[in-house]
Amino acid sequence: MSNPDWTPVTHESCGSVKGPFYHGTKYELETGDLLVPGFASNFDAGRISNNVYFSALMEPAIWGAELATSLAGAEGRGYIYIVEATGSFEDDPNLTNKRFAGNPTQSYRTRHPLKIVGKVEDWQGHPPEVLQLMLDSLKEKMRNGLAAIED
Repeated sequence: MSNPDWTPVTHESCGSVKGPFYHGTKYELETGDLLVPGFASNFDAGRISNNVYFSALMEPAIWGAELATSLAGAEGRGYIYIVEATGSFEDDPNLTNKRFAGNPTQSYRTRHPLKIVGKVEDWQGHPPEVLQLMLDSLKEKMRNGLAAIED
């Protein structure tokens, strides 16, 4: 799978990628807080995540917030924050050239903190039936060992 118009984002080339950037989560946080690696993965029980994931598009952040909240069995739809990278980052290998050619979701990961610079208050979540289909698909992949996170 390839996209001839896509240029990989690496730790060396990430400076040319401009935000705003978004992060979706189940946690309520404050402006100025730092999102750091080293916490439990939302998608792989018992695994500590070595990276923090974010996107230049709202849609992946919406999925992140909704899935993290639902998988944790928490109430509500989660939170979306506007974040600023404090160090280098790269394409998210869990999506890039795996589920999509290139990186159309503009999803990235970093081992450096992300600084919360704002909160997105007004965002539209997915209809309950669409979210449930995604959850069912994700849980099936987990059961079959096909949802491994490359971290």
